Amino acid sequence: MPKVSNTRDRLIDSARYLFWERGFAGTSMSDLLAHAEVNSGSFYHFFESKEALLRAVLQGYLGALRPMVVDPAFAQTEEPVGRIFAILAGYRGRILQTDCQYGCPLGRLALEIDPENRPAHKLIAENFEGWIGAIGECLDQIKDRLPKTTDPRALATYVLAVMEGGVMLSRSYGSVEPFDRAIAQLREHFRLLLGSSHLGEGKRKSKS
Repeated sequence: MPKVSNTRDRLIDSARYLFWERGFAGTSMSDLLAHAEVNSGSFYHFFESKEALLRAVLQGYLGALRPMVVDPAFAQTEEPVGRIFAILAGYRGRILQTDCQYGCPLGRLALEIDPENRPAHKLIAENFEGWIGAIGECLDQIKDRLPKTTDPRALATYVLAVMEGGVMLSRSYGSVEPFDRAIAQLREHFRLLLGSSHLGEGKRKSKS
C-alpha cells in the first residue's frame, strides 16, 4: 500500500487495510499506529476513537464505489446486463488475485460490527445502497424487457446477495468455483427473465 503524506489519510488507509486483513476487533490501536507510523497524540488529534476512524473508512468506501468498482466495469461494455456481470467479474478477479483470500470488506464489517453500533451500520447500509443503485441503473435500461411482476430493486438486491455469498464461499472453500457456480446460476436467472441465451455479451467499446 503506497504511503501518503497526510497523517489523517495515512490513518484511514491503514485502517482500511487492517480492518480488511484482521477485522475491526482484531486490529488494535497499537497495530493502527504502527502501520500508519503515527503516535497516539496524532491519532486523537483527528479521531476521538477507533469507532470514529471506522466511520471515516466507511465514508471512504462510499466515495470509492463509482471510480473503483462501477466505472471500470461500465467502461467495458454498453450493454446493461453485460455491465452487471462486468461488476461481478471484477470481484472474481480480486478472488483470484488474492489466492481466494479476498473477502468483501463491507460484508466482513457488516457481520462483525456490533448490531447496536447503528452509526457504522448506517454507513455500511449506505454503501450497499450505492451498489444496489448501480445495478438498478442497468436494470432501468431493460425494464421493458423484464416480466411485469419483476421488482427491479429486489432483483438488484438479489444480485448483491449473490456476490456477497459467492465471495464468502470462495474464501471458505479456498476456490473460485463456488463464486463461479453462483454467478452462472444468476446468469441463467437473467436468461429466463429476459428470454435470451446471449446475456452479458454486450458490444465492447471501441478503443479508438
